Amino acid sequence: MTEKKVVDSRGNILIPDPPLARALFQTTRFAWLWLAIRIYLGYSWLTSGWGKITNPAWATGGPLRGFWENAVAIPEAGRPPIAFGWYRDFIQFMLDNQWYEWFADLIMYGEILVGIALILGIFTGIAAFTGSFMNWNFIMAGAASTNGLMLTLAILLILAWKVAGWIGLDRWLLPYLGTPWSRKSEPILEGLAEPVGN
Repeated sequence: MTEKKVVDSRGNILIPDPPLARALFQTTRFAWLWLAIRIYLGYSWLTSGWGKITNPAWATGGPLRGFWENAVAIPEAGRPPIAFGWYRDFIQFMLDNQWYEWFADLIMYGEILVGIALILGIFTGIAAFTGSFMNWNFIMAGAASTNGLMLTLAILLILAWKVAGWIGLDRWLLPYLGTPWSRKSEPILEGLAEPVGN
């Protein structure tokens, strides 16, 4: 059995994706699945951010300061919430410089914007990446909660960025803006040669 490869106009060998990956990440067949994941994640981020906006204490940075202080605390017995010393030093640096005063707003409005972008399906890949970065930081600081599930779903949305916003504004926005690596004058698949045997 020979493996089929595609050679592009520059001589690069392109290895085709398996059928399931192609169906999930390159066709709009599962756009409904990405919509459900986007709505779930978007709603989670939106309600989390809204809870912070409607809590007057959050804007002062007090709750974030408390979270960071608990995260860097090293108990006498047992394991500290932050497993990596470099990350603990980073959080301590932010505490020492009172970054919680402005960082609280960044988190609060960041959660709202990520939630809105995911629900509307606008810049879905970027929104999912931003959300996954926040999830990763929450996990690194010792707050597991639902962050592991949200991080996993966000990574899937990042992989499906081309089709995850099909039932959303990306359906019109991405073709209009194009991608940084393709010129509007040439289709993405132009210049591909016929499949060749191994």
